[in-house]
Amino acid sequence: MTKILIVLLIAFSFEAFGVIALKKGINAIGVQYNERKASMPVWKNVLKLVGNWFTNKNVLFGLLLETIFFVLLQYLLGQADVSFVWPLTAISFVMTTLAAQFILHERVDAARWGGVALIVLGAALISYGEHNKEKSAATAGAPASFTGK
Repeated sequence: MTKILIVLLIAFSFEAFGVIALKKGINAIGVQYNERKASMPVWKNVLKLVGNWFTNKNVLFGLLLETIFFVLLQYLLGQADVSFVWPLTAISFVMTTLAAQFILHERVDAARWGGVALIVLGAALISYGEHNKEKSAATAGAPASFTGK
């Protein structure tokens, strides 16, 4: 269980930094797209936009980090129940929100942090359910005591 949680935290770090890199790249591409609006037809600008996705270093780096996250997620799904792993991916919202606040300097208000807190509470309930499942399995495998007369 501890190993799974450590891998989850590492995976979420890759995801959070991947999303931040993607956001930086998309922002830069958006500026380029808007600068070209007046000088070319929409269809040509959209084609250039798609080309910019494949040449922007932040977008490519973000895709690499997201790919690493995806590989780690596949590993986790092979180690634990999907009903345990998948809901815990919601914890990545915490790391991504923190990264957005401190790296991108986004303003995160109390309502958003409240939503993040609810996500953490839900993940804690899921983790607690997995902990109880492990206890039940251990108890089921224990030999019954003999109370002969």
